Amino acid sequence: MEFCRVEIPKETKGEFRKLGVPTVVDRVFQQAIIQVLSPIYEEQFSENSFGFRPKRGAHDAPKQCQQNVNDGYVYVVGMDLEKFFDTVCQSKLIEVLSKTIKDGRVISLIHKYLNAGVISGGIFEKTETGMPQGGPLSPLLSNVMLNELDRELTRRGHRFVRYADDCAPRKRVQVA
Repeated sequence: MEFCRVEIPKETKGEFRKLGVPTVVDRVFQQAIIQVLSPIYEEQFSENSFGFRPKRGAHDAPKQCQQNVNDGYVYVVGMDLEKFFDTVCQSKLIEVLSKTIKDGRVISLIHKYLNAGVISGGIFEKTETGMPQGGPLSPLLSNVMLNELDRELTRRGHRFVRYADDCAPRKRVQVA
């Protein structure tokens, strides 16, 4: 497994998003993994998570935000986990995955995917941290990792809406 590094411009001028584009064969393997794991993890994911989920999307998140306002939540804190994909702790992700996935072969395959490295400008670069962004498996793995955040926000009593690595928690307050 290996990825070709492609950089695309971000909305912020002068910044680029680094994508790891997998080969066609690797995309097929990743898609097969998704088809097996997605239904398992969908049962575990928070109702407040809207990014990269079946039957949920960019239009559903603002609707939930509006519902929170209608329910009396008045404070909004916006978050963006800066460089989330670039900084994911691979060992922590494997640990989280291992709580649900008991087949070591699947864990090993995902670990190889995370460590595949990229070819950038004709030069191979090792990837020891982060998660490739650009392949079909990345969105599922990001939701698995961020589901830990969702659980903690819920445990602390926050009402929130998360879309991928952006989040807007809401805490209910009394309005005089």
